[in-house]
Amino acid sequence: MGQPFVAVLMGSDSDLPTLQSTFDVLDSLGVECVCKITTAHRTPAATHAYVKDADDRGCAVFIAAAGLAAHLAGTVAGLTIKPVIGIPIDAGPFNGMDSLLSTVQMPGGIPVASVAVGKAGAKNSGYLAAQILALSDPELAARIGAEREKNAAVIAEKDAELQRSRAGM
Repeated sequence: MGQPFVAVLMGSDSDLPTLQSTFDVLDSLGVECVCKITTAHRTPAATHAYVKDADDRGCAVFIAAAGLAAHLAGTVAGLTIKPVIGIPIDAGPFNGMDSLLSTVQMPGGIPVASVAVGKAGAKNSGYLAAQILALSDPELAARIGAEREKNAAVIAEKDAELQRSRAGM
């Protein structure tokens, strides 16, 4: 087996704009990821085969994004003992609330870590997957820590600018 990687599954190519932030986070942290369009309902055999193959090739974390009934993450979780992160896509008449419930309401013993609906959840899925991998990769943990420090410095600078502008009023 090669380097551990993150497998990102999406129910439709229309999910790609939402998932771009997942890919951006993983890329910025140097985490290998592969992606696949597959569904729990329309391509169940292909989904099963892909999860089993990814498991065999060293996948360490699965991310599954789906809208509407959103059973993809649960299906993946039923096929592997690796961590599964579900991203509810903000689509359909309920703007992702149905996806959130379908993703988070899993039976005991088959967990799915669910993140926020939509783009914020997609971004956080990348960070969460990286944090899981960082448990056994000190260099990755350091990169995540450095990014957090950089983000904190940006906020501190914005606050300093605000204080300076308010003082000059």
